Amino acid sequence: MHGKGSARLWELIQQRIERRHDTAEIDRVIWDELGVECAVMFTDLTGFSRQVAKFGILHFLQIIHQQHALLCPVSERHGGTLIKTEADSMLLLFPRAADAVAAAVEMQRACAVANRARDPEDKMILCAGIGYGKLLRLPDDVFGHEVNLASKLGEDTAGSNEILVTPAGRAAAGDVPGVTWVEVEAAYAGESRCWRANYSCD
Repeated sequence: MHGKGSARLWELIQQRIERRHDTAEIDRVIWDELGVECAVMFTDLTGFSRQVAKFGILHFLQIIHQQHALLCPVSERHGGTLIKTEADSMLLLFPRAADAVAAAVEMQRACAVANRARDPEDKMILCAGIGYGKLLRLPDDVFGHEVNLASKLGEDTAGSNEILVTPAGRAAAGDVPGVTWVEVEAAYAGESRCWRANYSCD
């Protein structure tokens, strides 16, 4: 299904344009064929643009390579799938919200361990945003309200070493071993609150 998802989606969108009286049925077909319910995570590296400006494109590529080598195996251990990379940001999907939160915590711990032996310009200071809900899944992309929220949390809102979770993601995650939750005020994509996952790197 997903291998042909992109072409199929745009075929149905074109039908939606042409058959304006029948959009409800077309929307049902789209969600039936391409809809999934899962967790979405966006990661970002704090201060990365400044590092690129200072140390150049090869340094950029080196950090991207190191990030994938370190964090993708962590994601996979928790059932995660890397959908795409944009600069220093990664978009990942997980079967459950608890899996995404547990993966984010392990990622933070892996970065903390790796950073001990690195020069300041080589450190990976990770931040992450997580959402959960019904999404449209394509081979190399994903669309949905929770995708937008997770993107804003991970790329624009979360600070160094933070894991921020949407209200829907928090509700779906439940109790996660080693994590305590704090509800915080945050303005992002029309929302006013989110949840911070507190964890220890020890």
